[in-house]
Amino acid sequence: MESEQVDEELSVFDEPRRPPRVLDQDTIREPIRLLGPRTPLCLPPDATLDEAVRLMREHHVGCVLAVEGGRLAGILTERDLLLKLEDADLSRPVRELMTPDPEVLRAEDPIVYALHRMAVGGYRHVPLVDDEGRPVGILSIKDFVHYLVSFFVSDVLTLPPDPARGESWRGRDGG
Repeated sequence: MESEQVDEELSVFDEPRRPPRVLDQDTIREPIRLLGPRTPLCLPPDATLDEAVRLMREHHVGCVLAVEGGRLAGILTERDLLLKLEDADLSRPVRELMTPDPEVLRAEDPIVYALHRMAVGGYRHVPLVDDEGRPVGILSIKDFVHYLVSFFVSDVLTLPPDPARGESWRGRDGG
C-alpha cells in the first residue's frame, strides 16, 4: 500500500510540465464559465423573506434569485436584507426587498465583463442566465478570489504565519 502511494507521488515527475498560468489580458477575456459559478438558489418572488434567509443560511450563500415563470425576476442579497429591512417582519414577500431585473451575464461572456459590472456597480453577485433569461448560475466575488488564488497557489497557500500579527500554526490542521 505504501509503495503504491510512493509510486503515485513519484509519477508527478514523469508528467510533462505545463507552462505556468499567467494572469494577463488574454486570461481575463476567457469565458466566465471557467470561474466555476455555482448553481443558483431560486425562490418565487412571493416566497417569504424567512424562507429566503433560511435557504441562504442553510447553503452558506449571500443571495437567492427570485424566479417567476422560469425567468429571472430579481435578486435578494444579504445587503438587501441589511439595508432595506426596517423591521423584523420576515413574513413579507421577497418581492418587497429584492432588486428587480438585476444586471445579468451569460456563462460565455468574458470574465472581464463580470469584473467590470462588479467593480463599477459595486455588486458582490451577478446572476448568469441563458438566452431565454432563465438562471443558470451565480457568480460571486468569492469566485474571483478563488480564480486569482489559482494563479498564485504556492505564494498564497504556503504563506507562513506572521508572528508579529499574532498568527501561529498552533491549533491548525495541515501546514
